[in-house]
Amino acid sequence: MGSIKAVVMGASWGGLNAYSRILSCLPERFPAAIMLVQHQNASADNRLAWLLSRYCRLPVVAPNDKERIRAGHVYVAPPGYHMLVNADDTIALTVYRPVHFSRPSIDELFFSAGHVYGKNVIGVILTGANEDGSAGLDYIRRRGGLTLAQSPPSSEAPVMPEAAIALGAVREVLDLERIGPFLAKIRSEDGAPE
Repeated sequence: MGSIKAVVMGASWGGLNAYSRILSCLPERFPAAIMLVQHQNASADNRLAWLLSRYCRLPVVAPNDKERIRAGHVYVAPPGYHMLVNADDTIALTVYRPVHFSRPSIDELFFSAGHVYGKNVIGVILTGANEDGSAGLDYIRRRGGLTLAQSPPSSEAPVMPEAAIALGAVREVLDLERIGPFLAKIRSEDGAPE
């Protein structure tokens, strides 16, 4: 695996707890961008980035359309928008149709990140109550990226990781408390976890 450019993660039910525990493990000089999708109602307050920043040493933002993607920053999809990766290393926010009844959609982020970054992306599927993210995670795997899933027993809602595992999209299954330390081992020299 080459240099990791981005880590993309998706969750629904139980996601706030999962994200806060993972982000709290990451070092100040994390060498890749992190992009998160949390299923939420389109009318929800755009406060998730602020909430997660309380658990994280990295800058956490709800990005604007066309915002430049920078290593060591956490980008949280705003409610009501799909968050995609553009080929010019910027973020696109779109209002395409919901996927699995969700906008933002995990699949949409994962497909775009897999397309742009190929083997240089890590996809992580976390706790959740539907199958969003499975197809996108499988696409990342087929493009050579590393794919992880939260273990179903450590998930508040196991449907999402179970669906990805059943599809064959997952290379590593880790308990929630192991995901943050695993990602924290990414080094800037080659990007691969030690």
